[in-house]
Amino acid sequence: MHPWNGSSSILAMAFGSGPVVGGVLLLLVFASVLCWGIILYKFWVIRQAARQSRDFLEVFWGGNRFEAILAASQDLTESPLAQLFRAGYREWRRRRTRPQGQGEAEDLSPQLGRVEAVQRTLRLVADAEITRLERMLVFLATVASAGPFVGLFGTVWGIMDSFRQIGAMGTANLAVVAPGISEALIATATGLAAAIPAVVAYNYFNNAIKVLATEMEAFSSEFLNIVTHHDATRGAP
Repeated sequence: MHPWNGSSSILAMAFGSGPVVGGVLLLLVFASVLCWGIILYKFWVIRQAARQSRDFLEVFWGGNRFEAILAASQDLTESPLAQLFRAGYREWRRRRTRPQGQGEAEDLSPQLGRVEAVQRTLRLVADAEITRLERMLVFLATVASAGPFVGLFGTVWGIMDSFRQIGAMGTANLAVVAPGISEALIATATGLAAAIPAVVAYNYFNNAIKVLATEMEAFSSEFLNIVTHHDATRGAP
């Protein structure tokens, strides 16, 4: 047998299936192509985010002043930690100047208000970064959960059509039954082929985003501790 005969027969059955099964196959193939595009894109985005976040942490803990860190982080556009630092530092610097009463003891409320503003900014930016990283993952989850059922629908419909043709012909030998059943089962196989990569990629990306979210939470706490210390000592980072 020629090595491509099997593949050719499968393609012939797919193209020769009925309109409903054919529509299901086209839908699943389209979803699978979109899934692979999203998988490749999200893999690049999350890999860049993790790599640039490591680069940013090296700069941040290198002992430089905040202005130098800000300048060095401008190129790290894919790093969630760099985004957190830029937003938090600008908010802290904007609110740093506060009036003080002459001859009166310093009031801690402006300092506490400044820290709360920075904390709120960090939380908003962290939520925005997580949303950015999770974008389009819902499509992977949808294909992973619905793909097998869409394929099963095509299979059931194909089997129903096969039995209808068997009843019309009045015979049920294997030569009559097998082609229709084979065409119907292609839909289930296509649904699984679309769903399996989607569910694997979805779980992988979810775990990677959780790691990045944990890093953002830890960095936010460290940054708040640093600016609180500088406010308390009136230092100039």
